[in-house]
Amino acid sequence: MAAVGDRKAVDPVALDVSRLTELTDRMVIATGTSNRHVKAIVDSVLLAAKRSGVEILGTEGREQNDWVLIDLADVVVHVMSAEARRFYDLERLWEQPERPLEPVSRSNAGAGARDGSSGP
Repeated sequence: MAAVGDRKAVDPVALDVSRLTELTDRMVIATGTSNRHVKAIVDSVLLAAKRSGVEILGTEGREQNDWVLIDLADVVVHVMSAEARRFYDLERLWEQPERPLEPVSRSNAGAGARDGSSGP
């Protein structure tokens, strides 16, 4: 998180998603004010990871610098333009549900698929 803050990212947040996915434990989401700012934040995170001995599993989106994902295994960092962050709204997507979903019985799960109907 410090590497994100060092480059003055806008509204950085860290989300604990360990109960929602097995892919990672935390997601960090931050906004850059321009593509150049996004690139600077990403470069700072990558440098900090290397210096700390954290394995960088991959990056996506570095060509456009509108939304860059950095996979550090236990932490996935998303650095986004303000427009991309508003559009994709990852905070809402990964927030914990207020109540669990009701279980679906196996007998009702595929009923529409068997008879060709699209459901209720």
